Amino acid sequence: MFALNSQRPMTKSLRVLAAVLGYPDGRLRSDLPEMRELLQDERALSPSRLAELDALMDMLWRADALEAESDYVELFDRGRGTSLHLFEHVHGDSRERGPAMIDLGQTYEKAGLILAEGELPDYLPVVLEFVSTQPVREARAFLGEMAHILNAIFGALQHRNSPYASVLGALLELAGEKAQPVKPPAEEALDESWAEPVVFDGCSSKGQAKPGQAQPIHIVRKSHVTQGASS
Repeated sequence: MFALNSQRPMTKSLRVLAAVLGYPDGRLRSDLPEMRELLQDERALSPSRLAELDALMDMLWRADALEAESDYVELFDRGRGTSLHLFEHVHGDSRERGPAMIDLGQTYEKAGLILAEGELPDYLPVVLEFVSTQPVREARAFLGEMAHILNAIFGALQHRNSPYASVLGALLELAGEKAQPVKPPAEEALDESWAEPVVFDGCSSKGQAKPGQAQPIHIVRKSHVTQGASS
């Protein structure tokens, strides 16, 4: 029986999982073989989880490019239950969301990291990039604090029979938590979900990118930005 080592490094696995949750463009799909090797080499996840992730990456590798991208938009950018913006599941459109975004962004800055232009701090792949920079114990604790949100997204993805659920299951495993899918609530109508208030200047009220628009992951260290500005 596979016993997960709580002190086993998981930096590479977290970065792979962050990437797999990104928009499946040609660049991401071309990196899939290397991602698969990184997961296997680090062995931070159980064989069963690795097998599930392998199946997901194989699906993305074999899929028609336009179909993979269209399916991604339909899955993650249309509806609240599968949103990869974590505060959507906690604060929705309430006033608490703004301060929470600022606090999380400041957490990144204190760690010497800043977000690239146009990225939101609560976007799960971005959060995972940050967590991957932390020591194992702190990284596991950070993931554990998000377990209830991860289980909610896990449940919504399972409800849609999506192989992407394997990524959320893997994250819960890395957190040392049991994957317990939460039954998703009834989704509101798309015309309501995609209302565009003036305050967001045309952005979806759900904090998502517009359909078909990639959401890149790019956290850079401050020193790099400083050098770039001075050159």
